[in-house]
Amino acid sequence: MSDSPNIVRETTRSDVTPSGGQEQADLTAARRRSGWISRETLRSREFALIPVVLLAMLIGFIITPVFLTQRNLTNLLQQSSELAIVVVALTLILIAGKFDLSLESTFAFAPMVAAWAVLPVAAGGSGLGLPGWLGVPLMIVVAIVVGLINSTLIVRLGLNAFIITLAMLILLRGLTLGLVSGRTLFQLPESFLWLGSAQIFSIPVSVLVCGLVFILAALFLRFHRVGRSLYVIGGNREAARAAGINVDRVLIGVFIVAAVLAAIAGLALVGRTAAVTPSQGANLIFSAFAAAVIGGVSLNGGRGTMLGAFLGVLLLAIITNILTLSQIPSFWIDATNGAIILVAILFSRFTGRAEAD
Repeated sequence: MSDSPNIVRETTRSDVTPSGGQEQADLTAARRRSGWISRETLRSREFALIPVVLLAMLIGFIITPVFLTQRNLTNLLQQSSELAIVVVALTLILIAGKFDLSLESTFAFAPMVAAWAVLPVAAGGSGLGLPGWLGVPLMIVVAIVVGLINSTLIVRLGLNAFIITLAMLILLRGLTLGLVSGRTLFQLPESFLWLGSAQIFSIPVSVLVCGLVFILAALFLRFHRVGRSLYVIGGNREAARAAGINVDRVLIGVFIVAAVLAAIAGLALVGRTAAVTPSQGANLIFSAFAAAVIGGVSLNGGRGTMLGAFLGVLLLAIITNILTLSQIPSFWIDATNGAIILVAILFSRFTGRAEAD
């Protein structure tokens, strides 16, 4: 996977004016991709996923009638809400033409540091005597620091995003294990449990928060100036600079927001399981990439929508749920996810070539 995004080369007769240059053409083409529900998006493969999702649900019902029960569907949505929030974070970074593999470790590290800081020594904590309500704000601060370090090394120093975030993934995973000597933390304050355990009108709060995050992210990409600029940056960074976009500031902000979202997703899992484990979120980043690729988010930057990312998460969750209900061993589920990624990449390759033609 390359850290350098593709240069957008989509132009039409109306894009290039006598007074405009290639930068303006790139800017126009990239902004067209920012529409969440636009004429182009309606023809895109994101909407083609809708019948695929419906077909998967029908197959699930045929294989096991339990699939369409309210309890199973609620569990499906709740269990996939943590992954979905991470996918939102990853999608924002991918659209901007970057990578962040460390989201997987931030998912565990930030909640672990916060829990360790507020718990007494008898419960495996630090014994600092911090109030329980301070844990969640502390978790957010830890995530911000991680995102700031990543973005400084990648954006300011110009280091390779793949290598830096891979190193950060390994570093944070080791720190998470070492901080508590590999132990799982229990007896968590109520503030740690609410997001993953509370319900509103029989709907898990984590599902509602996940839906809100998707909607806000979609509106941000569609209507906000900074959100639209992500497509320009991911499509052609030099064109973005020529258009007056502060590329470095936007990228730093995206890395920080993504780290915070990963920490919130980790907190949702903590609330659902009532514990913080050092191995929390292991291999989560691979599922996040799978959902993003399935949803049509380009690994080269400049293309993708939150609608596509959402459908990618939903399809992946449905397939995983069907295999689990069918009592398929977990290693076959992993193999299936890998095969889905390969098919999605091949499909993207051929459809991209057809669009270019």
